[in-house]
Amino acid sequence: MKLYPAIDLHDGKCVRLYKGDYNKVTLYGDPVKQAKKWKSLGATYLHLVDLDGAKEGKSLNLESVERIIKEVDIKVELGGGIRTISHIENILSKGVDRVILGSSALNLEFVKEAINKFGNDKIVVGIDCKNMMVATRGWLDVSEINAIDFAKKLKEIGVKTIIFTDIAKDGTLEGINANQTKMLIDETHLDVVASGGAKSINDILKAKEIGAYGIILGKSIYSNAIDLKEAIRLFED
Repeated sequence: MKLYPAIDLHDGKCVRLYKGDYNKVTLYGDPVKQAKKWKSLGATYLHLVDLDGAKEGKSLNLESVERIIKEVDIKVELGGGIRTISHIENILSKGVDRVILGSSALNLEFVKEAINKFGNDKIVVGIDCKNMMVATRGWLDVSEINAIDFAKKLKEIGVKTIIFTDIAKDGTLEGINANQTKMLIDETHLDVVASGGAKSINDILKAKEIGAYGIILGKSIYSNAIDLKEAIRLFED
């Protein structure tokens, strides 16, 4: 199973939000320094989110992303505010390994075009939910779209990998929403990466047991609730 340390970018800095609330920010400083730390502990792939981009619909922290790729030499995926084919093309040209589509993925034709052009190894869809309803625009809006129904439509057009986040759990250290994640895996048989709320090694074990493709680790590794080096040794190596 793949473990993805998360680096959320806000005003060029590495931060963590509580339940996606932009008013509840914890600063962790230079993202490059943080990326180097995760790599030194064994990380092979980073999950990057441009929080400003997610709100504004355009990349606003691409300079930090480029610095990480150049100075740390590690694979990264990037989400947040990616809305056009040319935008995807530009991001991939910077060395990003794969792009995460969020709000823009509600336009299925756009997702289909992106997959046809770049392949489903390069295009991932992030489904962020509140009570299994899809949230958009940096989690500021909650739609009437059911996550499982949406995931099934994405699968039909060629999507292979989903990052599933329960907003109510994100940044809380309350444990992942294993029930909803399992439901999504069982109903769609997609590669589902669990995200939001991991608090201990037990959450990684749960994710593995329900058949998750991977898990994103955020606050748990920043607060040392999970020892990243040990987790990678147990679950990834």
